[in-house]
Amino acid sequence: MTADNTVILDGAGVKRALTRIAHEILEKNKGVEELVLVGIRTGGAHLAHELARRLEEIEGGKVPVGAVDITLYRDDIKGHSEHLPVGKTEIPFSIERKKVVLVDDVLYTGRTIRAAMDAIMDHGRPASIQLAVLVDRGHRELPIRADFVGRNVPTSAKEKIVVNFDQANNPVDVVLQK
Repeated sequence: MTADNTVILDGAGVKRALTRIAHEILEKNKGVEELVLVGIRTGGAHLAHELARRLEEIEGGKVPVGAVDITLYRDDIKGHSEHLPVGKTEIPFSIERKKVVLVDDVLYTGRTIRAAMDAIMDHGRPASIQLAVLVDRGHRELPIRADFVGRNVPTSAKEKIVVNFDQANNPVDVVLQK
């Protein structure tokens, strides 16, 4: 780590934040019935699996987990999409009338979340869509707010928040890069 990087959450802090988010999800939804998690590729998808494990540990029931790739839904690539690598959307369950918790690593402008909601709506009509993020850094361009936040970190537009994962896709830490 360089002098220009600051660890916002270490490994233990990430675990505590995810455990707190899991408890908040359970409280708001009164358990895991009709609940599904959909992570935004790639960081959000990894975090969705972590949250599912915690929900199962706490509540005992399994929560279906899917992943959505938003590449073709982004509003900043119109006309350039043929040059971008497209990931795979995997939602191997119905989202009809389900409580969908959309999971992402960092919430910034809100544009990624808007694109993810468009992608989810192409798969059906959920009862609700809630948003869980590990870090909210502010600077919204769209009226989007997270329901569950691990950590609020005010940043400047020049700074960047990075969630680091190990080779097994487990979150290691969260770093502020200046």
